[in-house]
Parts: sequence; C-alpha cells; structure tokens
Amino acid sequence: MASSDSRDVPVISVSRNEASAEFFDGTARGELLVRRCPQCSLVIAPNVPQCPDCASIDLTWEPAGGTATLVTWTVVPGPDDTAVVAGIVELTEGPWLHARILGVAPEDLAEGLALSVGFQRYGDGEAVPVFHAA
Repeated sequence: MASSDSRDVPVISVSRNEASAEFFDGTARGELLVRRCPQCSLVIAPNVPQCPDCASIDLTWEPAGGTATLVTWTVVPGPDDTAVVAGIVELTEGPWLHARILGVAPEDLAEGLALSVGFQRYGDGEAVPVFHAA
C-alpha cells in the first residue's frame, strides 16, 4: 500500500534471518506479530530475544491488534521536498516500535496521535510495518 509521500524515498530493503522469519511471515500475511513471555505474560516487541522481566528466552509469537499511539518522531526532507516521518509508536499492547509514519502532514503530528498499522515492501525486501493516522 504505497502512498504519495513514500515514493522515491531512498530506503534499505529489509531481509529476514532465522530469528525474524516468523515475524516476516506475519507481515507478508498483513499481520503484526509481537512476542509474549509464557512465564510472566509480558508482551514484548518483536525484536527482543529475552523477557526483560523474568529473563525467559522461551517467547511465543502472537498477533497484535494493529493500533498504536505516536510517542515521538523526526521529520527529514525527502526527494522533491516531501517530508519523510520516522517515529516511535507505542502499540496498544505496550511494546514500542520504530516505524515510518505515512499520510500525516508534519504539522499534524502530535504525541498521542492514534495510529493504525499497514504494511509496505521496499524493493525486494520483506514487508515492514508502517503506521497511518487512525
């Protein structure tokens, strides 16, 4: 789902490895997966390999709801005077993710802005989560 503010933006395509394969299988299906610790039930960001509360490495994958709020962001100039927004979002389940924010004018960005997840593939890389205003 490309948007006008993401065309021709130089990005690095993302590739999977053994640790990220299940996450990217989810994004290919249009599903955002997070980790859950079965020992203490904490929901953890997808890239975290060990529970920060109980130190368990026996984490499971589960779907996130796909909603988030904007925590912080940066706006950098893109090609043709377009703005590229990268931010940190807090998923409704609790974990924070780094992601592109699409379809929101820089002047409309605000802490707590309600967002929903979408997915975008850059080049021949994996589909990655991006967020839009909800």
